[in-house]
Amino acid sequence: MSITNEAELAGMKKASEAVAHTLKAMSDYAKPGMTTKQLDEYGAKVLSDFGAKSAPYLTYKFPGWTCISVNNEFCHGIPSDNRILNEGDLINIDVSAELEGYWSDNGNSFVLGKDINQHQKLVDASKEILHKAIYNIKGGVRISDIGLLIETEAKKRGYKVIENLTGHGVGKSLHEEPHEIANYRDRLNLTRFRKNSVVAIETFISTTSSYAETLKDGWTMVGNKGGFMAQHEHTIVVTDGAPMILTEMNGVWN
Repeated sequence: MSITNEAELAGMKKASEAVAHTLKAMSDYAKPGMTTKQLDEYGAKVLSDFGAKSAPYLTYKFPGWTCISVNNEFCHGIPSDNRILNEGDLINIDVSAELEGYWSDNGNSFVLGKDINQHQKLVDASKEILHKAIYNIKGGVRISDIGLLIETEAKKRGYKVIENLTGHGVGKSLHEEPHEIANYRDRLNLTRFRKNSVVAIETFISTTSSYAETLKDGWTMVGNKGGFMAQHEHTIVVTDGAPMILTEMNGVWN
């Protein structure tokens, strides 16, 4: 969507506050021995306290309130009573929701407890690349140039990007135009970021794979060549200068 008045900006800020606080609360709440279902139900309670509704459930009837992916699961992991979190796990939580007609989206990958499996370097790379990408976005910048920046920064650190997972427009629904904000230079995409537009910018930084494939459950995605992936995501408003980061209070960069 494009922000055209103060009421719309206030609505987006309110929805973004709900998802950002929920994501931070879930990241802090996660402990070894907990199931991903328990973590999801905790997130559902936080969203509910804000009056917000789960976007993946509303939009796709996703079998959970949030997406929780662990280790070799890249994204869209289904919360489960059978998935128990362990020390050193690489966890990705993606929280998106609707509140009073406005939709916002954010995500965080982190290492649970001690970094016994050496995932922290990947997590840090994803965070740093997202920060650099976002602060290079302003009205008139080509979307493909931000994709090139993300891919270049990933390669510098010895990583790959996932080519079939992208950022997207957001605001009056979960996925809007621009539908694909890729993590690589898509030469066919001549679209530019528009001032006052609301977009969800996501990094998909991978150790081994370049594509994500869907498992038999119809939701969970893993790498075509295995390995691990870190994802971080903010919802922002594009301006003529530094973007307005609506979900900054999720603490991803703290």
